[in-house]
Parts: sequence; C-alpha cells; structure tokens
Amino acid sequence: MTDKLDRAVVRTATALVVGALAVVFDTTILSVALHTLATDLHTTVAQIQWVTTGYLLALAATVPLSAWCLARFGGKRVWMAALAIFLAGSVLSGLAWSADALIAFRVLQGVGGGLMLPVMTTMIMEVAGGRQLGRVSAIVGLPAMAGPVLGPVLGGAILALGDWRWVFWVNIPFAVVGLLLAWRMLPSDRGRDPKRRLDIVGVLLLIPGLTGLLLGLSDSVLDGGFARLDAWLPLAAGAVLIAAFVLWALRRRDAALVDVRLLSVRSVWSASALLFLSSVALYGAMLLLPLFWQQQRGTDALGAGLLLVPQGLGMLACRPLVGRLIDRIGARWIAVVGFAVVAVATIPFALGPTSAADPWLLVTLFVRGVGLGAVTMPLMVASYQGLTGERIAHSSILTRTAQQLGGSFGTALFAVLLQAAVQGGASLSSAFDTAFWVATGATVVGVVLSFALPSPRRETAAEAVPAPVGAEVREA
Repeated sequence: MTDKLDRAVVRTATALVVGALAVVFDTTILSVALHTLATDLHTTVAQIQWVTTGYLLALAATVPLSAWCLARFGGKRVWMAALAIFLAGSVLSGLAWSADALIAFRVLQGVGGGLMLPVMTTMIMEVAGGRQLGRVSAIVGLPAMAGPVLGPVLGGAILALGDWRWVFWVNIPFAVVGLLLAWRMLPSDRGRDPKRRLDIVGVLLLIPGLTGLLLGLSDSVLDGGFARLDAWLPLAAGAVLIAAFVLWALRRRDAALVDVRLLSVRSVWSASALLFLSSVALYGAMLLLPLFWQQQRGTDALGAGLLLVPQGLGMLACRPLVGRLIDRIGARWIAVVGFAVVAVATIPFALGPTSAADPWLLVTLFVRGVGLGAVTMPLMVASYQGLTGERIAHSSILTRTAQQLGGSFGTALFAVLLQAAVQGGASLSSAFDTAFWVATGATVVGVVLSFALPSPRRETAAEAVPAPVGAEVREA
C-alpha cells in the first residue's frame, strides 16, 4: 500500500487550504489590533470589541447552513462564493470610515468564513473517501495551527510599520490565489439536489439559539460575569431555542437543518465533547497567556505575541507524525496522551512562576503546543469515522459548533475567574494560579473522556443512524 496521498486529495486540499489561511490569519492578526482600532476610529474598547463579537456571531449563524448549501449548490460553488464574500468583507473592512462600518463589514466576513470552514473539511474528507484520514487531517488542520504562530507576529509587525487597514488587506492575496486555485483544481460539483428545501423552522430555532449562547458568553467577560442581565438572558434564551430545535429535528421526517441524530453515534458525540474541551484549553489559554505575560511579566502586546510562538511551533511540529500515527493506531490513545501532555504543560503556569520570561516556560509552551496538536487532529478524524455522503457535512457542523462554543466558553470562564478572584481580595498572581489550575482540570477531564473514542478496530454505529429521506439516493 502506498504511503502517498492520492493526487486528487492533494489538489483539493491545496486549493482549500490556501483560501482558508485568509480566515485564520484574519482572526489571529486582529487579536492584537483592537486597541489601535479603538484609538484610530475614536471609539471605546467596549464598542470596538464588536469587531470580534459581530464576526463570531455571523460565523456561528452561517455554519449550520453549510450542509444545505452543499446539498443544493455543490461544494465548489459554495466554497468559491463564500471565499468571494470573505474577500469583499476584507476589502471593505480596510476601507471602513467608522467603527459601525467596520463592524458591519466584519459581519460580512463572518458570513463567508462561517461557510468556508465546514465546507473545506467536508470536501476534503469526501475526496479522501475514508482513506488515510490521519494524513488528510494534518493538511486540513494546517491553517488552524499556522495561525497562532504567524498571526500575532504578523499583526504586531503591521501595526508597528504600517496602517491598521493592512490587518484586513493582508487577506487579499490569500483569497485571490485561493479563488484561482479553486476554479482550476477543485472537482466539479456532482450529485446536487437543486430542489432541496431549506428547513426554515430549523433556521429560526437554531441560528438565534447559537447566536444567543455566543452573545451571552461574550458579554459574560465584562464586569459582573454571568450575573449580568445581558449575559444570562441570551444564554437562557439560546439554550431554550436549541432544545426546541433538537426536538424539531428529531421529529422531522425529511432533511433537518442539522442531523442531530448523529450525536447518538459514539464517534461523533465523543469527538464533539472533546473538541469542546480542547477549545476551552486552547482559546481560554489564548486569553490567559497574553495577560500573564503582560500583567505578570511586564511585556508589551507584541512581546506577548512573540512569547506565544513556541506553543504554535509545537502544534506545527507534531503535525506530520501525528497524522501518520492516527492512520496506524487510531485516535483514542493519541488523544489520551495529547490531553495528558497539555495538562502537565499547563501546571507550571499554575505554580506562580515569578522569574522573568525564562526559557523553562517557553519550553513548556512548546510542549503544550505539541499536546494541543496531538489532540485536535485525532478528534477530527474520529468525528468522521464510519460516516459517508451527506452525514460528513452534518458531522462537520456539529464539531465546528462544538469548537466555537468551547472557545467562547473558555474565554468567558477564565475572564470571570480572574475577575472574581481579584474582586474577592486575591492578588493578581493568585488569580492567575487559580485560572491555570482550572485549565489543567479541564484537560484532565479530556484525558478521561478520550477513552470513549472508538478503537481503530471497532466499527461505529454510524450505519445504524437513519439518514435523512432521499440521502441514500444522493449518496449512491
């Protein structure tokens, strides 16, 4: 059996990854630019935060539409349209004349980005046909791993040497080249269902529900935490709407917006839960670590971004090896070891280190990045185990949503922990210790839950999950 990836997989992955880099860099670059944006656009930090919040809400609102779009219009059409929307949003964001205009254009970017990420994963997995999924996941995950390494550094360099507008215009080359490659290299759309009807009730329940959850989590990082009216009320409303959607989707005879019955499949529910936890560990730490370097060590924003590079390098370094190991031994033990490494590498930050940015902590961050890289790829592979056809697209929606909610929950949780500790009379150092211990605990839970992943020799029950009416014909 050859170790080389099929040429069609390589062509498809190359075209999609180049375009996806625009989305990943945009998110990570912007994290260091909010203060500059607030100053230059003459607005408050609270308002400029909507540049990020509006984007994330638009992203969450469009992810659930990806399966329907794929079935009706085809992957190539949807990908190119979404990338064109993202490109337009990037150009307009760079031309923004006010904070309100910038927020509106960022929402446009989010619409494009929300379709791109699940469509990318679905198209590559379908072309791979269930073969060498570990190697394939290493390619799919490249943008997400490159972003934390290059994004903050590139953003800091742009702000130091040029105008903030280039934070958005730097996306243009990736998007333009990505469109050209997609036009030439992506396979033609086949098996479309032009008469596929959109689940309108599902849209009216799920999209506002997800938006409410993310909005509540976003507002909970402000003073007052989860006790704020604008935090708990959207959270409660979002939870009710999502529960109503689940009941609706389970009773629907034809294709629901998202096939929630997939959550009865062991590989899908376990991978989704673990991706939620890994996002808590990754994005929660993306809040804690820069604050730790800046408030405990006295570094500036660019310095904090540079000090986080070792974690991103660790994620990149493990990618080729982990991809091959997944194909050989399966996802379960790699995820167990990955979560354990993340837990061990987080402990030093919870022990109240006091010396200046010493090499030991940088080495620890590299090791932590290796653990995070070893977690994400096997979970993505496990979430597609035993799935075919349209169910791959629905699994992609479930896992992408779990990652989004996990990242938002992690950011909110650690922000609230820091605020509560300081307001309770604890020192800032003690508050960071507490937050890092909670992060360690979350990864320990991940170690335990990883044993729920299916073993490589165990067939999943995916085939037992009823496909939406008509799916069997389309998959044939």
